Amino acid sequence: MKFKKSYLAIPLSMTLMIPAAGTAFAHNGEDHSPMAVTPASDLRTTLQHYLSEHAYLAVEAMRRGAEGSEDFDAAANALNANTEDLTAAITSVYGEEAGNQFNEMWTNHIGFFVDYVKATGANDQAAKDEALKNLDGYRAEFSKFLETATGERLESDSLAEGLQMHVNQLIGAFDSYAAGDYDKAYEYEREAINHMHMVAKGLSSAITDQYPEKFENTMAVTPAADLRATLNHLLTEHAALATMAMQNGIDGSEDFDASVNALNANTEALSAAIASVYGEEAGNQFKEMWSNHIGFFVDYVKATGAEDEAAKKEALQNLDNYRADFSKFLETATEGRLKSDALAEGLQMHVDQLVGAFDSYAAGDYEQSFEDIRMAYEHMLNPAKGLSSAIVDQYPDKFAHDMPSEMPNTGMGGTADEFPLEYLLAALMAIAGGSVLALKKYAGSK
Repeated sequence: MKFKKSYLAIPLSMTLMIPAAGTAFAHNGEDHSPMAVTPASDLRTTLQHYLSEHAYLAVEAMRRGAEGSEDFDAAANALNANTEDLTAAITSVYGEEAGNQFNEMWTNHIGFFVDYVKATGANDQAAKDEALKNLDGYRAEFSKFLETATGERLESDSLAEGLQMHVNQLIGAFDSYAAGDYDKAYEYEREAINHMHMVAKGLSSAITDQYPEKFENTMAVTPAADLRATLNHLLTEHAALATMAMQNGIDGSEDFDASVNALNANTEALSAAIASVYGEEAGNQFKEMWSNHIGFFVDYVKATGAEDEAAKKEALQNLDNYRADFSKFLETATEGRLKSDALAEGLQMHVDQLVGAFDSYAAGDYEQSFEDIRMAYEHMLNPAKGLSSAIVDQYPDKFAHDMPSEMPNTGMGGTADEFPLEYLLAALMAIAGGSVLALKKYAGSK
């Protein structure tokens, strides 16, 4: 297998160089202060974005395939678009030949999951076993591909083990959903999303070690990069889970409660991250405002089902008030490093994207709905970028430690020894239970 070792040329839209909330902290070769935004952490963010989005879209497409949902084609098209984005990222590092090989293998493994869904619908155990066998063959082939591409910085045996986790999580999410165990299905979905963030951690470490000059000798795994990665994870997951909960609400779906529970667990994890940096009082303030804004989206869903235009406008007004309050909260917490006016503008984009995705879904424009969902998912990387930069600038001593230079051998879990900052560990906790929203299932009608 031969790879063209081309320079990294990831497009601007993929590296997300536009600063969130007007805040960015440039790399300076003479300044060794910790930074959340570096060429290496940009690469890690790009891989986090597309790999975690793959897991999310794959789960949703499999569910829709099993149900024969009207939006299945749109979900499949979104998943295919994600594959093209991932292929472009691989091509920009390793060249067109490697990109084509990646695309073929990645597309095939999605097809094997589709085969499993079809076999489940047909109650054909032999076909299910065949699909799983094909996925096992993919694991071996793709692991060898990554080992070769990274100059053996990632080991194929450990990679194959990590890929088995990916297979188990997607199959588990689908099987649990098909069996009506919705809480377990969403638990698997969140695990699948989280796991792909760890894949991005290992792969970005290998690539930046392989081409250090192309990333200005910065590292993908540092305490500051980990903070950014944590916020990338939790904020994009919020957008993903919020859109599904809103769709389930208007449909009156049986898995509505489970989707809300998953969204609440994400809120708990985000609140823990804020509390670990700014204290318990700030964490509680964050949780109250964040939970309220989710509630306003639910109000909008209810009003849509009731065809109550006045209630819809009230929900949007409440979201507008939330924007102002929450922006001021972050400006105060970061001691002015983030500006409330710019934050409010970014929050309006978040509102517009979630409401737009929901309105398009309710109107039956599924292609537009998934386009908005993908935009909402990507947009949340911007506040993660700005907030992590502000926090690192605010508390540089907490992020001034160098990570171990030894490369990970798994490609799936970052470094062998995780950095022991309690507030980062707290932020990474997947807190199950403890719902903070008192949402009632709404069996809306279109």
